[in-house]
Amino acid sequence: MKIIKKNPLLFILGLMIILGICFFLAINIGSIKVSFIQLMKGLFIEYNKDVASIYQIRFPRVIVTMLVGCALALSGLLFQVVLKNPLADPGLIGISAGANIVSLLVGIFLPDLYVFKPMITCLGGLVTFIIIYSLSWKSGLNTTRIILVGVAIHYTMNAIVSLIESMSASISSSVGTITLYSWNDVFLLMIYIVPILIILLFLTQACDLLGLEDRTLLSLGINVNTYRFILSLLAVLLCSISVAIAGILSFVGLLVPHLARLCVGNQHKYLIPTTALCGAIILLVADTIGRTLMAPYEISAGIIMSMIGGPIFILLLKRSLYES
Repeated sequence: MKIIKKNPLLFILGLMIILGICFFLAINIGSIKVSFIQLMKGLFIEYNKDVASIYQIRFPRVIVTMLVGCALALSGLLFQVVLKNPLADPGLIGISAGANIVSLLVGIFLPDLYVFKPMITCLGGLVTFIIIYSLSWKSGLNTTRIILVGVAIHYTMNAIVSLIESMSASISSSVGTITLYSWNDVFLLMIYIVPILIILLFLTQACDLLGLEDRTLLSLGINVNTYRFILSLLAVLLCSISVAIAGILSFVGLLVPHLARLCVGNQHKYLIPTTALCGAIILLVADTIGRTLMAPYEISAGIIMSMIGGPIFILLLKRSLYES
């Protein structure tokens, strides 16, 4: 790990290569298989029926998976930075559940507004975020209080989701799953997520500053609450957009930032791209395992993440405690 932390740029480059390999494996695992040369020729030179099928069916699913994994991982990282709590996670504190309720209601009552669904779902996440902060306020914000209130909101929102699903047989389960998606879903996600990712690259110093004590920042004349509000807003947007497209996916926002910190340390100019790439890789691997492990039946990516996320998270915590 020490060698990796001394060469974070090389590690990030390695993650890009790994993501590229995982991408090719994911689009090539299934009943239709093509070689890399056939894939390139079919995409850019001459028509190939197998390549066309892969392009229309598997490409969108794989790209959606990577974008959602990237967004959820960064959302978890930002909440951990803002709340200064390693257990902060958009799912754990109720943001995902609040966004999911609005997503379900839009699907039931406003199905024609599909293009605006992520935007409307963001309102659900923001309202939930405001409720949590309002209920947590008592002569200032306490991060432990926010976590506890968030957990209560999480279970309350999940109960409401279960009620909505039981009243509407046409609504699928809220457990995160990435199945059949089109290129419209890819473009929709990119429109919303890519600008936020670009903004985050310019806020790495703000993330580093929030790692300091509030008294130190105030003595330097830095407006802590402004930074917290901006980063919290971006975290809510990333989480809500992902929920609108893929549903709730557990452990991505909690597990991936810890894994990234173990690899590259706490400097956010390296931590943010590492977290984004790790999130994309881990969720892509989970989705690929889920659709191939018991083929032709599928296990949702959310279930796979829950099954492997807990043990891995415990191992990471034990290792970090040992190294400290």
